[in-house]
This record gives sequence, C-alpha cells and structure tokens, in this order.
Amino acid sequence: MDKTLFEDLVSSLQEAKAITKGKAAPSRRFVLEAPDAKAVRERIGLSQSEFARLMRVSVKTLQNWEQHRRNPTGPAAALLKIMSTAPEVALKSLHA
Repeated sequence: MDKTLFEDLVSSLQEAKAITKGKAAPSRRFVLEAPDAKAVRERIGLSQSEFARLMRVSVKTLQNWEQHRRNPTGPAAALLKIMSTAPEVALKSLHA
C-alpha cells in the first residue's frame, strides 16, 4: 500500500475515534426521519393488520410505530417513505 494512502487511512480512523468519543464534531450529519406510520396507513385506507401484512411486520411492531414507542428503521423506513410519497406505486409494486 502506498505510504500516503496508508497515512490518510490512519488519520481518518483517528478522526472517527475522536468523533465517537465526543472530542471532535463530525463534518456532516444525516438525519432521516420516517413518516408517521399511522398517518400513512390511514391515508392509504388500510386496517392495522392489512398494513402490517403489506409492510411484512407484525401488528405489534406497527402499533409500536404508530404509538411512537419505536421507530421504523432500514428497509421498513424506506418502504414507509415510498408509501407516503407514492402510495399507488408502492401498492401496485407490492401486490404484483
């Protein structure tokens, strides 16, 4: 490995460690908020059980999202965002 590249990598790791320990601020931060699950479900017009089945999660998980005890993450948050933005496309894709 090129010495300059290795030094850059070590420097990046030291910076990441400092950020993790709170000794340095990150250069940027991304905050993605999932849409309100209950609002999306009600706009689409599905029951909790129908919406949970469509999202491939348990009804209990959906209830936790709707009552803000938990937040959807990863693919579930992405699918919820798609459903809030383009429900017709999402429903057509999921029922295909």
